Amino acid sequence: MLASHLFVIVLLIGAAAAAVYRRKLTPAAGITGVLTGAAIYAGSGYPGLLLLALFFILGTAATSWGKEKKRNIKGSAAHESSRTPGQVLANAGVAAILGLLIIIIPHHYSLFLLLMAASFSSATADTLSSELGMVYGRRFINILTLKPDQRGLDGVVSLEGTFIGIVGSILIAAAWALATQWSLHQFITIVLAGTFGNLADSALGALFERKGKLGNNTVNFLNTAIAALFALVLS
Repeated sequence: MLASHLFVIVLLIGAAAAAVYRRKLTPAAGITGVLTGAAIYAGSGYPGLLLLALFFILGTAATSWGKEKKRNIKGSAAHESSRTPGQVLANAGVAAILGLLIIIIPHHYSLFLLLMAASFSSATADTLSSELGMVYGRRFINILTLKPDQRGLDGVVSLEGTFIGIVGSILIAAAWALATQWSLHQFITIVLAGTFGNLADSALGALFERKGKLGNNTVNFLNTAIAALFALVLS
């Protein structure tokens, strides 16, 4: 057992070091990622680690995809910079908190793991829909007014981007099902929670982020928390 734990720690450190070397993470974000991953693994074991890895792989790939088109849309704001500690916590902080809660209240393991999957479902849906929606979206509307709006702005969505986000949630739910004794109801819960959290992210972006009242990291953290709460209600 100790050997397996050491293997995971080495794996987390190696993955973080590789991400820092490839400038996907800042050094501080790499350390934050190791600590966050350790908290997730300590509570949830390999299922949580699988969800974290899948989110990171999908999110990194989506962010790197279509960079030239994103630069044409958003200018210098679309430049792919290294992720900061705040961005790591914004996307995986809720999952880390749930990992710690499993340690404190172990008899709720299954419930907290479901909520963790919901938080990753939302983070994945949000990342894929925003990053790939900019590339493949055709008609963009403000999520609050439902009127046409500028591609790439906070709170602006497209049918294509929303669909891609749902696919991301399905992939997270599939990974969760692969690692657990799953039920169809819980699978659907994860997909619905991810979609709801993603739409909530867009609404918060239109209401607060565009006006400078909330930062992007705060909005991202809130969307994962909202997804987890949504899954709690459905469960």
